[in-house]
Amino acid sequence: MGSESTQSPPLGPPACEKDAKALSFIEEMTCNADSVQETVLQEILTRNSDTEYLKRFQLNAATDRETFKAKVPVVTYEDLQPYIQRIANGDKSNIFSSHPISEFLTSSGTSAGERKLMPTIQEEWDRRQKLYSLLMPVMNLYVPDLDKGKGLYFLFVKAEAKTPGGLVARPVLTSYYKSDQFRNRPYDPHNVYTSPDEAILCADSFQSMYTQMLCGLIMRGEVLRMGAVFASGLVRAIRFLQLHWEQLAQDISSGTLNPKITDPSIRECMAKILKADPELAEFIRRECCQENWEGFITRIWPNTKYLDVIVTGAMAQYIPTLDYYSGGLPLTCTMYASSECYFGLNLKPMCKPAEVSYTIMPNMGYFEFMPQDPSARDPSRFLELTEVEVGKEYELVVTTYPGLCRYRVGDILRVTGFYNSAPQFRFIRRKNVLLSIDSDKTDESELQKAIENASKLLSGYGTSVVEYTSFADTKTIPGHYVIYWELLIKDSGNAPPHDVLTQCCLEMEESLNSVYRQGRVADNSIGPLELRVVRSGTFEEVMDYAISRGASINQYKPPRCVNFTPIVELLDSRVVSTHFSPRPPRWSPERRS
Repeated sequence: MGSESTQSPPLGPPACEKDAKALSFIEEMTCNADSVQETVLQEILTRNSDTEYLKRFQLNAATDRETFKAKVPVVTYEDLQPYIQRIANGDKSNIFSSHPISEFLTSSGTSAGERKLMPTIQEEWDRRQKLYSLLMPVMNLYVPDLDKGKGLYFLFVKAEAKTPGGLVARPVLTSYYKSDQFRNRPYDPHNVYTSPDEAILCADSFQSMYTQMLCGLIMRGEVLRMGAVFASGLVRAIRFLQLHWEQLAQDISSGTLNPKITDPSIRECMAKILKADPELAEFIRRECCQENWEGFITRIWPNTKYLDVIVTGAMAQYIPTLDYYSGGLPLTCTMYASSECYFGLNLKPMCKPAEVSYTIMPNMGYFEFMPQDPSARDPSRFLELTEVEVGKEYELVVTTYPGLCRYRVGDILRVTGFYNSAPQFRFIRRKNVLLSIDSDKTDESELQKAIENASKLLSGYGTSVVEYTSFADTKTIPGHYVIYWELLIKDSGNAPPHDVLTQCCLEMEESLNSVYRQGRVADNSIGPLELRVVRSGTFEEVMDYAISRGASINQYKPPRCVNFTPIVELLDSRVVSTHFSPRPPRWSPERRS
């Protein structure tokens, strides 16, 4: 376990008696991390011992870690897909879990271009709700009086589908917002939102965003914290205000709701909230008509104490934008979770984004860690939760109550310290992810396939793609993919025209995975793909630059994604033409074969 220098100090005195119970639970779990893990694995294996999946490995009722690791293999989604497909097709036998599968949670990761389906059980929401209940007691240690106001959170449901067997397949947070645990949550002054549930649960993203922003403006003086799930979502909300402030101000001035908001439940609830306030409307007009939006959040919502958004991993690219809009308000990342399992929480939520570490809560599932250092004493040995070493990186492997066994999540984590006996991890990256704007994750093979499909459109012009790279441009709102192509044009008199190159953009988008296409079509969280054609010889210049900085000429490979500013600037200085996708790609939520 970690040395004394990496041990976090105890949590401070609780703000109230209810918080004291939550903090005491954190102490109990983290002080006994190894024994809790042992118990969790025993519970999972005992309850699921009669499942088809576990019977394959002939555990013979054994529930100890050594037997489990010796007999049950570590797996990826592709290994489990045949079983998952059977459940999706209506097989109700105990394949993974002794409890009925209640629905599928769709992962932001993909397999063969489609979202991964994670089977779950009804009781799992009680376990996840327990983790949610710990967040505010921790936050109250650092920010006083959060119960004296409200949170302006932009929360949305996303499209859901039905599998052939009739089970719902939807993102984990959509499932949560539609769950009894969320809709019938007991009153807690710390978890009061300006957004009515009717707006959060509205599937129309425009009506939902409009209503949530309108309520946030009406209750501007009560807002103590602001957030969205991802940093990209909060940036998108500010952009929405920049585009629609005149209509919002008109609603507030007149006390009547924009006729574009047609959802009956929203109109009914807004009739009780929206009252004519010409003075507030004039204030909004005065602030929003200015060109300079620096520090805008604290001008509109002056009592905001922090922004609650995920800014780790790929979301770190949005930090400068949020700092600009908020005037440097603290950015808090409160918890670490995925569709497969909820993992832990940040016990120092007011730390800088670069210092965010999550303490794994050992009651959430059984966790193993795959060393990423090939020089490790035994890189094939998977470590227990309490065996990891500070400074080392690991891939997370989980075993869950709904029946995933030794499943590779694909997250790479670095150990930063320990809280009691529970390790604290910094999220480093998703394994193999090349490009990401929002919840999309595009890997190198997907990008390669998209380039190949698009380049077929050039063959009639005797043109081919010599080299390519990419980057995620988040300076635009929403952000978008930029692809750089260097072309070999055999006959300059027969070069591919502009409309063919824009069609190449669309073809690339059509080839990308369903999460990307949903972001483009349904969520409006990703902008049109952009193709920048660079002049001949550009990628040789990129190589020369890399070698001048110490890269080996023998081992140099053109980067498939660039985020180093000087290389992006070099590429941009060589652009000869720019093209955008002419329309969104095809996407349908019903595609669940």
